[in-house]
Amino acid sequence: MGSMSSMLGALALATGSCFAIDALSGEAFAGTIEELRASKTLRLAYDADAPPFSYIVPGSPPNAEPQGYSMELCRAIAAKLKEQLNIPDLKVAYVPVNTTNRFEAIKDNKADLLCEASTATLSRRKLVDFSLPVFIDGASFVIRPDGPRDLKFLAGKKVGVLPGTTTEEALRRGLAAAQLKAEIVLVKTNHDGLEAVEKGEVAAYFADRATLQFLLRKEKSAANLLLAETYLSVEPIALALRRGDSDFRLAVDTALSHIYRFGEITGIFKFAFGPLTTPSPLLVNLYQTTGLPD
Repeated sequence: MGSMSSMLGALALATGSCFAIDALSGEAFAGTIEELRASKTLRLAYDADAPPFSYIVPGSPPNAEPQGYSMELCRAIAAKLKEQLNIPDLKVAYVPVNTTNRFEAIKDNKADLLCEASTATLSRRKLVDFSLPVFIDGASFVIRPDGPRDLKFLAGKKVGVLPGTTTEEALRRGLAAAQLKAEIVLVKTNHDGLEAVEKGEVAAYFADRATLQFLLRKEKSAANLLLAETYLSVEPIALALRRGDSDFRLAVDTALSHIYRFGEITGIFKFAFGPLTTPSPLLVNLYQTTGLPD
């Protein structure tokens, strides 16, 4: 660490962590907690097309709040931060993003917390930090009843996927590993992907399995489509925040720990996924063993 970085680090400690330090660049920036105290606003980034994690209900008015599991979780975190950080008048603001600009929105300080279906990967950690995992999911695909039910049958066919996602990466790796040549079609929305399958424009549409399950239940046009049994990946989904801001990350993880350890997560799960669902025992155990209840 250079002398300037050392000086800024010492200044941050001396002034109650007013600054955070980017671990790779060594650049200092005002810590998120200090910004929250000044603005009284926690900015939650969301993707309107990432159900069941974050989405806007079709036909909603322009000022409608985003819904979904990650959004409910982030609103619960905001409520915890009010108490934890002693900011009783903390408000929530919503920042729309998409799969191509979501991490830049956090990196460029346009939002404080990314609340959608982000997989925590090493490559993404070059741009942002992540909370403890909040969900475990994996990539799968939807087909017509007469469609290919395994990756090996996709040779010579067109397949759809959203750009800039880990599903796209997993799909390309899977095809390459199996030495299959298939044409990858990048779609704009999940709805477009399902519609392309229904019309026969692509043989399969790839996305997070939880997203596909949600859409198959909710979209009438998807009633005749099937979810394949194949998983391309198993991925930890987490909330993204600015890299190098350890104080804010600890505050978020502490809030998550309380939400899991004291049962609030069960209500969030039932609200987001339906009355018969319960949170993963693996995640509950994770917070019981690594969480910070006090």
